[in-house]
Order: sequence, then structure tokens, then C-alpha cells
Amino acid sequence: MHCVYLGLGANLNSPKEQLDNAITAIKQLSFCEFVSVSHYYASKPMGPQDQPDYINAVACIKTSLEPEQLLDLTQRIELEHGRVRKAERWGPRTLDIDTLLFGDRVINTERLTVPHYGLNVREFVVYPLLELAPELILPSGVALQAIADNLPLNDLQQLPL
Repeated sequence: MHCVYLGLGANLNSPKEQLDNAITAIKQLSFCEFVSVSHYYASKPMGPQDQPDYINAVACIKTSLEPEQLLDLTQRIELEHGRVRKAERWGPRTLDIDTLLFGDRVINTERLTVPHYGLNVREFVVYPLLELAPELILPSGVALQAIADNLPLNDLQQLPL
């Protein structure tokens, strides 16, 4: 079983509800065992600022699936929750599910890059991930805590349960 961390984010159509529903869907995936989810965090959008703030979280699962099999399933969840893939980068969305880490694997395919290419610079990923895995060492050998120590919060706020 592979330990996988998924980044979740939404800023349209009741974002907290979108994340709640995504977590429910992830818990029902075949060949996956749900382990835990971080608190939800409010964050400012990347890119265009004329969009609502995001709600983000990180979930940990264990799976026997291969990375692109899991990607197919998470993209299906996104679509089922109203995700429309547009050419606009960093635009508003109903749901985004990113594979942040897939065990200690390094993956670079046309469809998937793991560790996620923005993991080291996105506070809305680093801090929820740190909550779940405070001792995590990335495949690069860098401790997640060391990244957090040098990453500003940028108004990131942990939401109450």
C-alpha cells in the first residue's frame, strides 16, 4: 500500500461543502483506505485576485492503485462535483484534487508530476500537510518542516472544526 497525500481546494459553490463532499467520495474509492484529513484552511487565491478566497485541506490515504489510476479517480470526483477544466490557470473552481505525494516516488509523466510542482511554495499545501505529517521528509531529502520554516503564511487561516 502506498501512502498518498492529496491536496484539496475549492472556491466556488460552497467551498467547505465541496471539500466535505470530496472527502466523502475519497472515502468510498475502491482500493483505497482513508487515513486522515487536516483542518480546513482559508487562503487567498493564486493568480487573479478577482475571485473568492479558497478553502484548502490535505487528505492522507493508503492505496494499492498506481498513480495514474488514482489520478483518473480523483479527476472523476472533480467532474462529478462540477469541475470544468479551462485554459485559465489558477482560476476559480468548484473542486481541485492534486496528488501531492505518492509514497516516496518521483513521477514525471505527461499527466502527472509528483511531488506536486508547487508543493514547496504553497502555504495552503505545506501547513495542512505539516499538520498530518510533521516529520515528513520529501523525496528530495528536504524536511517539510524546513520548508514551512521559510514559507510565509500569506494570510492563511486555519478554520475551526
